[in-house]
Amino acid sequence: MISAGIDIGSRTIKLVVVKDGKIVHSTIRENSFQTLSVCQEMLNGISYDTIISTGYGRHLFESGYGGKTISEIKAFALGASAAIPSCRTILDIGGQDIKAVSLDEAGFVRKFEMNDKCSAGTGRFLEIMSLALGFELSDFGAMALKAERAEKINSMCTVFAESEVISLVSRGAKRDDVALGIHQSIVGRARSMLSRVQIDEDLVFVGGAALNPCIRKLMEDSLGIPVIVPSDPQIVGAYGCALFGTV
Repeated sequence: MISAGIDIGSRTIKLVVVKDGKIVHSTIRENSFQTLSVCQEMLNGISYDTIISTGYGRHLFESGYGGKTISEIKAFALGASAAIPSCRTILDIGGQDIKAVSLDEAGFVRKFEMNDKCSAGTGRFLEIMSLALGFELSDFGAMALKAERAEKINSMCTVFAESEVISLVSRGAKRDDVALGIHQSIVGRARSMLSRVQIDEDLVFVGGAALNPCIRKLMEDSLGIPVIVPSDPQIVGAYGCALFGTV
């Protein structure tokens, strides 16, 4: 059986195809105002027996392509448990939200917390702050790790934080130091969410922000435990969808 899973996020769309329990295809594309058109391009030439969707655009996808939908929490629980069988806690920092999920020993969701009301501390926040400092998003974490000291960022509101960052630089603060302060504020917000679920090892970090080495290091320093990042942390939700389709 060939099962496809598609995770339609606010920033990116992820597609995973599973055959006999193994990933045989995966791709990631930027989302746009033409979400269904992007999905169609991603699915061109892809054969599957069933398709499962999750993410912000799952109901839109269902209306256009059918198939079943599942919640992001369930998708990430399935995907993270399959990628890292020892997973007991999941941290997902996506484009527009943060999710903290606690799993029991069987991989079932025990408790979760989700922030989807504000972009503070999310991938979008990270993107806006990197632009404000003149860094490429892909280099942002590495530059923050070069800082000598962190410039504290007092506001987590994206609009106010951007103004604060610009003000700090104009007063002579080093960009690397400001970058580290931004990363510390993101980790502080994520750490607060994790504290509201039971934090057990192994902690698996997924989503686009998991590619940022500074967030991972600061999270490990804050929690005092290893933070595991799967080989492709962005496709974990889509992988979970594809696995759900094989049940």
